[in-house]
Amino acid sequence: MVAAIETRDLTRAFDDVLAVDRVSLVADAGTIYGLLGSNGAGKSTLIKMLTTLLPPTSGSARVAGYDIVRKAQLVRARTGYVPQLVSADSQLTGRENLLMSARLYGVPRRERTQKIADALAFMELGDAADRLVRGYSGGMIRRLEIAQALLHGPEVLFLDEPTVGLDPVAKQTVWTRLKELRERGRTTILLTTHDMEEAELLCDRIAIMHHGRIQTDGTLADLRAASGATRLEDIFIRAAAGAMDTEQGDFRAVARERRTAHRLG
Repeated sequence: MVAAIETRDLTRAFDDVLAVDRVSLVADAGTIYGLLGSNGAGKSTLIKMLTTLLPPTSGSARVAGYDIVRKAQLVRARTGYVPQLVSADSQLTGRENLLMSARLYGVPRRERTQKIADALAFMELGDAADRLVRGYSGGMIRRLEIAQALLHGPEVLFLDEPTVGLDPVAKQTVWTRLKELRERGRTTILLTTHDMEEAELLCDRIAIMHHGRIQTDGTLADLRAASGATRLEDIFIRAAAGAMDTEQGDFRAVARERRTAHRLG
């Protein structure tokens, strides 16, 4: 299969702390790749590099076939990104948010009305399109943000904790939309999550990250066979515990790492 995302020894350092430490991974086109890890593991930093928001310290990566450093503009044109923090404007309606995104992504004027209507319908927001976003529920806001990121038909979609803080009903709705995207086969999705059920349900391949490094990577069947555990939660705990057994450092090193993790969110 063609790789939609490929990294080789991708690294990002902040002062003397390695937030992302020589990460190599491959996400095949049309699949959902899940990235699990505790807070401060480096997941968000990795996504920021892959979306060209943060330059790598060393190593390389290609997204949608383009180098993230040398062809950053082409990468941005072919990707969508939904961060953890709210990105929709609460003072605008859902439709106005989408129109603003269409302009930012360079969607041709003649195509905007139809693309916005399609995005609203796909994310089940048609009835709320002309209401101010400040009156939306958390699940509606997240669906709107995903709709914004999909407007220009990206080849790769990055989702950083897409269902964090959502109630079970809202979470299920987002999951349904993401599964439909995968079934269409035109969009590769890389998502970070703490939700083991979400990872098991959605992801074709899963990587577990700890202290900036990929500790294990594979299909759920691969991970179960390698670890001897059945539940993804147990696989995650074993991978993180194994990494902790090999860690070294004194109080100052721990303090530096925690400061960096706090700064990166």
